[in-house]
Amino acid sequence: MSEKPETFPGGIASLLPQYQKRRALLTGADLPSQDVDFKALAAMPLPPQVMPRPDGLSRTDKKRHMLLGELAGHSELALLHGLLISHLRKHSYPDRAPALFLRLWAEEEAWLLENLPTRWLISAVITFAEHGTTEADRNLAARMNMLFSLMKIYEAERCFSGNAAQEPFRTQNRNKSPLPMGMRDFSVLQGDLEAHLLAPLWRDAERAPNIGNLTRHLLNTLNTDDGTVFRRFAIMRARAAKNQ
Repeated sequence: MSEKPETFPGGIASLLPQYQKRRALLTGADLPSQDVDFKALAAMPLPPQVMPRPDGLSRTDKKRHMLLGELAGHSELALLHGLLISHLRKHSYPDRAPALFLRLWAEEEAWLLENLPTRWLISAVITFAEHGTTEADRNLAARMNMLFSLMKIYEAERCFSGNAAQEPFRTQNRNKSPLPMGMRDFSVLQGDLEAHLLAPLWRDAERAPNIGNLTRHLLNTLNTDDGTVFRRFAIMRARAAKNQ
């Protein structure tokens, strides 16, 4: 029997160098002290991003410059949060980064939930997968990471269909080819995969002391977003039920 062609030549292990490269240490400017005044930073508007980017910046200063553009109109506290996550997603980071990140979420959770863009809230919950202080937090954060990572991959491919995020697929155009890896098909009308995927995350948020509110905030945001695969399936399900 001939060998099957691989999606990733060399196997999944061949992805490790790419994974390691993205996690290289950010060198350059240090983080503020552990007792930095968060409320003072929250009241400080970010300066404008200088363009073109100055030459000779350290990796940390390049990251700060990029964040000044992405977080325009926000505060120094939002930028510090972004820098902390950028550091903590690496293999090596400043010694005070984990404690500063955890203190920020412990003391300013309400402010962060109200002011940060959703994309940074997703990045925050993912960061807790490695830096949470309890097993409940780390476990739940890892599962939230998997949920949003797979959503991002799926929605990126959906873009190539030409369909808008709010446009459900037509049920009569369904391709009947089998799902990969012998998986059973998903029933649009009667399937309960969504409940099995999302409900345990909501339930376990009650047991996660540091990210419970963050997790439920993100799940509520997912529930009200009209451009997700879950919303498209809900519309398709309602239409199919109506036509029965």
